[in-house]
Amino acid sequence: YECSPLTVDEEFMLSKRQYELVTGRRQKSDVIAYQIRQSFKPGEITAEEANKVGYELAMRFTKGKYAFIVATHTDREHIHNHIIYNSTALDSTRKFRDFLLSGLAVQRLSDLICLEHQLSVIEIKPYRERQKRTLYPPKESNRDRLCGVIDTVLAEKPKDYEDFLQGLEQQGYEVKRGKYTSVKGARQKRFIRFRTLGAGYSEEELKAVISGEAEHHPRQKQKRIVPEQKFQMLVDIQAKLAEGKSMGYARWAKRYNLKEMS
Repeated sequence: YECSPLTVDEEFMLSKRQYELVTGRRQKSDVIAYQIRQSFKPGEITAEEANKVGYELAMRFTKGKYAFIVATHTDREHIHNHIIYNSTALDSTRKFRDFLLSGLAVQRLSDLICLEHQLSVIEIKPYRERQKRTLYPPKESNRDRLCGVIDTVLAEKPKDYEDFLQGLEQQGYEVKRGKYTSVKGARQKRFIRFRTLGAGYSEEELKAVISGEAEHHPRQKQKRIVPEQKFQMLVDIQAKLAEGKSMGYARWAKRYNLKEMS
């Protein structure tokens, strides 16, 4: 809207210089643009429809006073928009003024538009009714990382145990040879002995694999479990409007960004 996708960045920067010429004001740390990300339930909308909904959100939020671009991405299971609008108004006389809880105001306006298009929105439950997440993505420890490197080196079929250790050194590990072999990564504080890595990674087991007497079974990584996100259609549009007004959105819009230009 009021810009070209090919030169939008240059146009946004040009408007900043025009603002200085028109107003005589110069800001030390200027905001070039603001971004809104808008996602949709998988399988519920096409990319073309999502782009139109994003365009409507940007137009209604800015009242057409600021140039913007809507980029619709389909590289994820959920189609989503990146809405980027200029911080400088089209007439270069004012800047967009962010306000407290602006993100919530955008969310509620987006929900309202989605409801008007018969699209799903996420129901915000009271805190006491929310289901707490008990499963978190496992963090990769130094030992897990070392096991992964060992798997890689073993897959290259080292000719003997010393060749295997040299392979670890090539991967950035410091090897301490002795009664019990131990290694240390670049950012590790302590050495790790093979025998402490668990089944399949002791010196005896590794030597047996290298000599062909046994088969190596890499450690199975724990799968990440993400709780299913439930969607629910909300139909009380008037209540949504009332919520937006209660958050001070209407007062902000009238006072700062959305008043008619002279």
